[in-house]
Amino acid sequence: MPTYEQLGFGQGAALTGDRAKAVFGQVMGLVAVSVGFTALGAYILRNAQTGGLIFFIPAFACMWGLNIAAQRGREQLAVGLLFGMALFMGMAISSVVVYYAKTNPAVVYQAAGATALFTAALGSWGYATRRDLSSWQRPLFWALLALIGFGLVLFFVTIPAENVVWGLLVLVVFGGLVAFDFNRLARTGQYQSAVPIAAAIFLDVLNIFLAFLAIFGGGGSRR
Repeated sequence: MPTYEQLGFGQGAALTGDRAKAVFGQVMGLVAVSVGFTALGAYILRNAQTGGLIFFIPAFACMWGLNIAAQRGREQLAVGLLFGMALFMGMAISSVVVYYAKTNPAVVYQAAGATALFTAALGSWGYATRRDLSSWQRPLFWALLALIGFGLVLFFVTIPAENVVWGLLVLVVFGGLVAFDFNRLARTGQYQSAVPIAAAIFLDVLNIFLAFLAIFGGGGSRR
């Protein structure tokens, strides 16, 4: 799935000192609550007989809407749309999470733990480094497009251990995006709102979690 900044969002002005710390705290809080809404969305559709992919449509609508709301200073609306996006994302991926939860529950816990460690490691480096990683944006954009194209190919062509291969490629791309987004968080603000950068990091975390599910799940199908 595309990332927030790849859709043209998330440009801002420089942050310094206490304001940077305040934005960091706000962003991390919003990401944590968004993850909770995603879990709720997956739980709501746990017994659904059909796939929830249709919920990607309102999720992306919320994604676009929250950026517009944030730019116009509608902070509460932007936060509500962020949580709505997270809820719909959870509903969209519910069938995947439920599949692993029923066949091998340990995989879900392993993926969650690995996601936390992976994100913390790369996010900490991206936030702490003195390097400006803004030059990574274009290569990451093309890497994301290549990843999407490869994913489409896998729907028609079967390769050995395709879930593991797919998961590793996702980790490479979104690992770079985590470092990039946390570096951007350390160096730039999001106009008057912390919501857009929280949306970007949330989507990074979600994709990393799905990648670890594919890797630890091994033989489970992504289709």
